[in-house]
Amino acid sequence: MPRAGATSSSKAKASPPTVGKFFADHGPALGLELMGDSAGMERLIPEPTINRPGLALAGFFRYFAAKRIQVVGHAELSYLKSLAAAERAERIGALFAQRIPCLVVARGLPLPSGLLDLAAKASTPIFRTPLVTMKFINAATIALEDDFAPVASEHGSMVDIMGIGVLIRGSSGIGKSECVLGLIERGYSLVSDDITRFRNLEGRELIGTSKELTRFHMEVRGIGIINVAAVFGAGSVRPEKQLDLVVTLKDWHEVPDIDRLGLDRDSYDILGIPIPHVTIPVRTGRDLARLVEVAALDQKLKSMGHDTAREFNERLLRAMKPTP
Repeated sequence: MPRAGATSSSKAKASPPTVGKFFADHGPALGLELMGDSAGMERLIPEPTINRPGLALAGFFRYFAAKRIQVVGHAELSYLKSLAAAERAERIGALFAQRIPCLVVARGLPLPSGLLDLAAKASTPIFRTPLVTMKFINAATIALEDDFAPVASEHGSMVDIMGIGVLIRGSSGIGKSECVLGLIERGYSLVSDDITRFRNLEGRELIGTSKELTRFHMEVRGIGIINVAAVFGAGSVRPEKQLDLVVTLKDWHEVPDIDRLGLDRDSYDILGIPIPHVTIPVRTGRDLARLVEVAALDQKLKSMGHDTAREFNERLLRAMKPTP
């Protein structure tokens, strides 16, 4: 039966980004170009999705999603151009009166006359992107989902072992740094040292990374801070990785009941997502790096549908059956 492991994470709900931060973080990837002045860049983006204000431009605001980034494409701009100048200004002004976070013009289309003046009066940022409307909506929605993802910090180092993201936990001085160094020497990649930050993407997966300040660095007792990429090469680090396995290192005497077959499945909960968890007893002479490597490879087999412990148990039960 699966057992739920206790957590030691510090959780935080992601705060809504400002328009300025969204532009700084995702502007280059989305091809965003700021049109006009930078007034209104401090406005928050309360909802992680995009809206096309077609009905709003026609004057219907009853169910208007004003808390979202607004994007207009060829259809909306063609409609605005069909209006008389005074009516067009009235419709655009009514849209800006809803205090929308910002407006994005897709396809690199020319802006309607008077748009920038009305935006300046309402302090509404205007952007333009060469992306077609739907491609921008899809890409921007993914970026916003990442910005709004719940985050948590865990005490532990994370390593990528042949595509398996492993968080290595344990009390201070148990040997986590030596274990991580041994894995890096075997050709695997460091994701974070000591403190790992996780993002919960749509309740499906956890993405681990490190703080920007300490990224690609680790502390080794007796040596100090080392730059892993400089010492072991660029392939020894990676900025982020999906979490697949949690390994807890414990002193041999603190693990009274050891599962010899591996039938008992343990899990470790982070941000509501249970992650497979194994506890490795530590004592002098054990090669921790090798043991963690084997645990990761065994987890990779399980993800492919091969559970060695269960398969062996079934073979054992068949062998114990009396022959007719």
